[in-house]
Amino acid sequence: MQSERSADGLLGAVANAHVPLEWPPEHWEPHVFELLLKRIADDPTEVGWHRYIALRHTDESRTLIGTLGGFREAERPEECEVGYSVLQDFEGKGYATEGTKALIDWALAPSSLKIISAQTFPSLPKSLRVMEKCGMRYVGAGDEEGTVRYQWHRHD
Repeated sequence: MQSERSADGLLGAVANAHVPLEWPPEHWEPHVFELLLKRIADDPTEVGWHRYIALRHTDESRTLIGTLGGFREAERPEECEVGYSVLQDFEGKGYATEGTKALIDWALAPSSLKIISAQTFPSLPKSLRVMEKCGMRYVGAGDEEGTVRYQWHRHD
């Protein structure tokens, strides 16, 4: 546990934010950090797409409350997938929706992307609601067993 808290101290220093004891969010998958490091090493243009830190701002402090990110796959250059995760104490307050909408706007602005996707488990109604509020619609099964995929399509 001590090494995890040390890592949180580094994260807090880098983000200039308090890292709650509940970090990371429940459905955040720690192996993603290794994946992101590899993707960025393979293609430096990936930096802007990955795991933005969502911060709650107050007059005196900032608190790390969740993560956002997006990625593209070479075999699907007109599509990106977005992901989000928020600490339980901050769920239901619109942070995931606001952050995901901003990420989607950022991804669409300079690009020829035509599809935005997201995946989750159907047992996570708050996550499903974020996708719906971002204009995505159910399109079928996700990549991982038991998940569902939602998408938003650009109409030319």
